Amino acid sequence: MTQRLKAQIKAHGEAEGFTAVGFAGAEGSTAQAQGLRAFLANAYHGDMAWMAETETRRVSPDSMWSEAKSAIVFGLNYGPEINPMTRLENTDTGVISVYALGHDYHDLIKKKLKRIARWLADAEDCQVKVFVDTAPLMEKPLAQMAGIGWQGKHTNLVAREQGSWLFLGTILTDLVLEPNIPEEDHCGSCRACLDICPTNAFPAPYQLDARRCISYLTIEHKGHIPADLRSAMGNHIFGCDDCLAVCPWNKFAAEGREAKLAAREELVAPDLAFLAGLEDEAFRALFRASPVKRAGRDRFIRNVLIAIGNSRNTALAGSAKALLSDPSPLVRAMAVWASAQLLDDEAFAQVRKVYEDGEDDPAVRAEWGLA
Repeated sequence: MTQRLKAQIKAHGEAEGFTAVGFAGAEGSTAQAQGLRAFLANAYHGDMAWMAETETRRVSPDSMWSEAKSAIVFGLNYGPEINPMTRLENTDTGVISVYALGHDYHDLIKKKLKRIARWLADAEDCQVKVFVDTAPLMEKPLAQMAGIGWQGKHTNLVAREQGSWLFLGTILTDLVLEPNIPEEDHCGSCRACLDICPTNAFPAPYQLDARRCISYLTIEHKGHIPADLRSAMGNHIFGCDDCLAVCPWNKFAAEGREAKLAAREELVAPDLAFLAGLEDEAFRALFRASPVKRAGRDRFIRNVLIAIGNSRNTALAGSAKALLSDPSPLVRAMAVWASAQLLDDEAFAQVRKVYEDGEDDPAVRAEWGLA
């Protein structure tokens, strides 16, 4: 009975476009709990306070929902058409992570999972709950327990047939379903993902210090980005794919087939000068239905200014100078930094005379001091 039901669930998943479906128990694992505890103890979560606040519920699915007996994990391939690394070469343009070049995957996957969950609940008279990266559910270790892939040395999921490019979603149920055999680690001696990281965000294999991770800094971090990390960020303006893109297992990956996740042409290599000129309304219009929208205009322009400073293109100095009087201190501070990178001493001294004395924000004044 359970094998037939699992086959039916898998068929429904494939009909919705999922490229991987796996089954795991809801009890979690000791290693999973220990890994989370160490991550938080080292403060690797940075200012993502919600991770510590939900630690008790996060350690296992049944800690979050006591009636859960099984987890059904779904993977959706979003393999890119392009090599993400080539976009780093044109420093006049910004690099947005592959996952954010199309529509927001959260809404898309949740709708698919809800259709499957509704069928399962009606067919088996069971309880179900749907999750897509928005609840304290550790989906990557759960996917490994479900046999879909393994957590690589970069802590992301790697799958034999999809490589690094998988969106994950989960249905928890009170049904007892036979779990799959967990996937083994196939990283071997490879260090490609660790060595490529521009900001050295991996203290050791299988450990990530989010405080140094470009994805965290450009998306989650709400404050000023530490000065010692800015140059290493290059032209990354939302997320980073470096450690994913260099994984040798990607040689087996195929391009994603979900049309709504296809990259929007205007976001593949957007002009930094254009982005720097976005006001809030224009920002919201450009990134409507995009994951980038969640960063908000000010944080995003902060990232763009760092990319402008790293470009070494003096033609972009005007874009930085134009933001020295921006209403947001977050933006003004990085406008100071970017201007200092692009202007010669005489030109920067003239800018300083105009803007420094009138600045009342402590962080921005500190940036003037450093410059």
